[in-house]
This record gives sequence, structure tokens and C-alpha cells, in this order.
Amino acid sequence: MGGKDSKISLIRPGNAWPFILVTSLFFLWGLANNMTDTLLAAFKRIMSMSDFQTSWIQMAFYGSYFLLALPAAILIKKYTYKSGVLVGLGFFIIGALLFYPASITMVYGHFLAALFILAGGLSILETAANPYIIAMGPEETGTRRLNLAQSFNPIGSITGVLLSKFFILSHLNLSSAEERSGMEAAELQAIQSAELTSVMGTYVGVAFFLLLVWILVKFTKMPKASDEDNNLQIKASLKRLWQNKNYRWSVITQFFYMGAQIGVWSYTIRYVMQELGLNEDDSSTYYLGSLILFSGSRFIFTGLMKYFSPRVLLLASAIGGGISTLLVISTGGITGVIALVAISGFMSLMFPTIYGLGMTKLGKDTKIGGSGLIMAILGGAVLTAVQGQISDMTGSIHLSFYMPLFCFAVVALYAIIQNKIQPSGLKPGKTFEE
Repeated sequence: MGGKDSKISLIRPGNAWPFILVTSLFFLWGLANNMTDTLLAAFKRIMSMSDFQTSWIQMAFYGSYFLLALPAAILIKKYTYKSGVLVGLGFFIIGALLFYPASITMVYGHFLAALFILAGGLSILETAANPYIIAMGPEETGTRRLNLAQSFNPIGSITGVLLSKFFILSHLNLSSAEERSGMEAAELQAIQSAELTSVMGTYVGVAFFLLLVWILVKFTKMPKASDEDNNLQIKASLKRLWQNKNYRWSVITQFFYMGAQIGVWSYTIRYVMQELGLNEDDSSTYYLGSLILFSGSRFIFTGLMKYFSPRVLLLASAIGGGISTLLVISTGGITGVIALVAISGFMSLMFPTIYGLGMTKLGKDTKIGGSGLIMAILGGAVLTAVQGQISDMTGSIHLSFYMPLFCFAVVALYAIIQNKIQPSGLKPGKTFEE
């Protein structure tokens, strides 16, 4: 139990509008993340791919997160959080627009390249926005404030799935891989061209909306969170961070949590299709239900943090997620599908809470530290690919869920030991100025 911060202000006076504007970014990358999740099912149908082949979508997407996070931290440490936001939005826009030439060439690798650039923008945005939100109020309420901002992320996720459902998945030709293999080349190309045009149109439409957001951010006066100095000293920062047990464990835990989240969501449509005999469009309704539960649960958990410590809630969520995953593995039909949807309710707390606990008292290492927790998103690429391999090798989508089950065990372990390894007596080392 921990209600000691329930009466401390959540946001510093005068920062309401900047908080709202930065929080809107959480909506935008939620939209992009979950549109990408549905692409695995779409490209599996369009190009008759295996689960492992479609997992390259996540490898390109979250691999970019890993590679761009540290450069993003250097950018915002040398300049400002606002600079990071503008650069991140710029990459986001360029990547989305590149879906147009990719749809013309109809080459899978070109779509992966567009996703890589787009995801690089999201990596920069997350590296900037997460610590920026923490800096907008007292450190005591930082984790709760981040959970509030992150609560708008799944609303973007829901929007992304709806866009995919109505503008991508509903336009897929229902011919099976076997039927497509027997088609004339010209007939197959015509079908694939129409399907890829639907994919392209959705992403290009998002790009034009993002351009409006970029303009709004550019011409809005934003507060500046600054370190005591802006000297990079990356080597010294990395050394201090590595010696911080709590931070080190939080990065490891975030890696495995992201493997669970992306793995569960990437193969939700596949699981539902198999268990309930539905097509991609109808199966995506259950994925949408997962995200609605994820969104609602995050607001509930944010409220509970007034009365329970983040660590206790994280442990309870990991246990709940693990039990639900066991049901997904051991059962099937509607019971397995309901358990699969329930996992999202337990996952809703995890990312911002692991992030907030890991960022505790990092002081002047906050920006570089934030990049490490974003780089940990690589788990979504690596472990999703492993889950796809398990599915292909065993011929069982059920058995592939042992991967997220192990990930939830890692999250539970961190929640158990976090109270013993967290730093104490360190000064934040950061000021907040207009």
C-alpha cells in the first residue's frame, strides 16, 4: 500500500497545455504500433508467408526502435525535448509516405524499409516524450503521471486497429495460399496490387494528419526540461547506469515485457482465426476488444496507484497475465480466446510502470537512461520472431505462447526484487524551467 503521493500535485502549474500536447503523441505512436501488428496477418495472406516471415515486420519495426533510441537521447540532451519531438514526427511522416512507392514496386523489403524509417521516428518520439512527461511535475508522482499519459496510448491503438480493420483487412482477397499458388501471374499480381494499395492508402492518410501535428508542435511554446549541464559524457553516464541495479533490471524486464506484448498482439488474429474459424477481418474484432480492455484497465490501474504502490500492482498484473497465458496454451475455442483477450488487461500497467520504476532518481543520467528503456523495446522484435519460429516448428500456435508466459515470469521477478534494489539518497539533478 502506498498513498503517500495522493495529495501531491500531478502537474506543475502552467504545464497543462504542454502536457496535453505531449500526451497526444502517446496516442499517435499507439496508432502506428497496432496498425503494424495487423500487418502480420495482412502480409501472411497477401504474400502467402509463414509466421516467421511475417515476424520480419516486427523485427524491422522494433529493430529501428533499438537503433535510434540512443541517438535520440543524444539529440535531446544536446538540444531540447521539443527538438526530439519534431525530428521524431518528421521520420514518422517520411516513413508513412514511403508506403506509396512500396505499393508500386510490390516488394516486401521496400515495405520493411518504410516501416524501419517510420519506427525510427517513433523511437525518437518515445525517447523524448516519456521522460518529458515525468519532468512535468514532482518526482513523487512521476510514475502515476506517466501512466496517465500512457493511458491515451491504447486509445491510439484502438484507432489504429479500426483503421486497419476497415481500410486494410476488409479489403483482403480471401483466396488461400494454395489457391493463390495456382493462379496465373497476372491474376495474382492484380489481387496483390489492390490489397497493397489499401495498405498504402491508410498509411499515407495518417502521414498527412501527422504533418498538421508537426506544425502545431513547431509553433507552440513548450517548457524546457534541462539537466544541470548539457555535456554528453555518454561513457560516464552508461557506466553509472550499468552500476545501478534497479535500472539494469528494469531494462532487462522491459525487454521481456515487450516480447510478451508484441507476441501476444501479433498472433491474436492468428489464434482467433484458428480457434473460431474466422477470417482476418472478423478476427480483428477480438484484437480490438483486447485493446479496449487494455485502454480501460490502464485508467483503472492509474487510479489504483493512489492507494497501492506501483511495484505491488506490477506483481499482481504479472501473475494475472501468466495465469491467462496458461489458459491460452492449455485450452482452446472461446475459452482460450477470452483468456487471450484478458492478457491485455493485465499488460496495460506494465510498460509505463517498469519505465517509471527504472527511471527513479537517475538525475543527470535521465535522458540517456530513458533511451535504454526504449532500446529494450527490441524485445518486441527478437522474442516475437522466436514465438513465430516455435509456431512454425511445432505447428501449434498454442505452444508458441510459452514465450510470453516466460516473459511474464521475468516481470514478476522484477516486481518482487525491485524494492530491495532501488536507489536511495540520490538527488534528481534536474531543473525545470520555462
